[in-house]
Amino acid sequence: MFTVTQNLMIPSTVTGSWPRPRWFDMSMWGKPLDSCMMDVRYREKFQDALAVVISDQQRAGLDILTNGDYHLDEDMAGRAWHHYPLQRWTGLEGDYMQAAETRSAWLRYPPGTLLHEIYTGWRWPRVVDKIEHRPLDYAKLWRMAQAKTAKPVRFGTCCSQVMSLFLDIHTPKYKDMRQVIWDLAEAMNKELLALRDAGCKCIQIEEPCLHFLANTYGPDHEKVKFMLEAYNREVQGLDDVEIWIHTCWGNPNMQRVMENTSYAASMELYLNQCRGDVWTVEMRDRNLQDLELFERFKDSKKKVCIGVVSHRTLQADRPEEVAEVIRKALKYIPPERLIVSSDCGFGRQGCNREIAFYKASAIAQGANIIRRELGLPTTYVPAADPALQIDVVPKD
Repeated sequence: MFTVTQNLMIPSTVTGSWPRPRWFDMSMWGKPLDSCMMDVRYREKFQDALAVVISDQQRAGLDILTNGDYHLDEDMAGRAWHHYPLQRWTGLEGDYMQAAETRSAWLRYPPGTLLHEIYTGWRWPRVVDKIEHRPLDYAKLWRMAQAKTAKPVRFGTCCSQVMSLFLDIHTPKYKDMRQVIWDLAEAMNKELLALRDAGCKCIQIEEPCLHFLANTYGPDHEKVKFMLEAYNREVQGLDDVEIWIHTCWGNPNMQRVMENTSYAASMELYLNQCRGDVWTVEMRDRNLQDLELFERFKDSKKKVCIGVVSHRTLQADRPEEVAEVIRKALKYIPPERLIVSSDCGFGRQGCNREIAFYKASAIAQGANIIRRELGLPTTYVPAADPALQIDVVPKD
């Protein structure tokens, strides 16, 4: 159901995470939100940081905002993206080093590389009992952000499938990882339903592993079919919410984690078999690879959100460059089905706030260039308003 983008043409947004202000130097470290908010220092810094990220995105001119993932801990290479739910649900315990060689064939890198340091440096809980839901406070986190703007705030979360890549089973209650993934999906579904009940109309599920798996085993492999079933269980009952399915090729400290980054094997899965309304794809950093393949899916009911700026480069894109990417996308995706964004989030130990801001504003301004060419309404971009520049020398 298009609850947010129904009446928007080529809306602009960013994927989710946003660089923190330097003064926001506190993390939750597994504690409940209510406990953290009892600390007046955390309460003030967290609320002020949310106000800042909302203000930054509005000033950039974006149509759909995010909360910046500011509830996630500021830890090594963005581990908290996976870790936030794992720290809070029952059945998971401890904080253990990964083996020298990870169990996933996708995540093995030689010593002397950044990804080796990341994957051997991260710590993870073990599965020691049946996994069951306990509140993650997504509803409260969304309300705090949405209260600061009239524009829609999309709330995103790591999905159960990708969390399972880092877990070891240490209990006879689980015979294999499929049972673990299914219970993770059911736990996340309870949280997402509570988020929906709080009034959130746009939820983003991040990184179902279908594109990784389809490239490794083929789209018809039993592992792919199971992950598809688990994903659809995770979003069950969210029929009155606009569901975005975010997929990229890794973002720990801005790093790509796979060499084969083609979506060709997974396009049918995401566009026609996954429950949801919008599929987001990494595109700019991959030189628009696979863009022409969307023409084959012109009858899909899903909208497509393409990355028009890279989260991995520190060059602040110009609006004209973004507009050119959108023009190329419109050859294969009609304007009523196109959304523009960043390839992935800016804040997984990523770039600084100023670069993120001007990349985001380039997305909004680039969308406006194309809207004018098509005779469509534009969005006001405060950052591009000549009357609002802060460092301009006044005229005599």
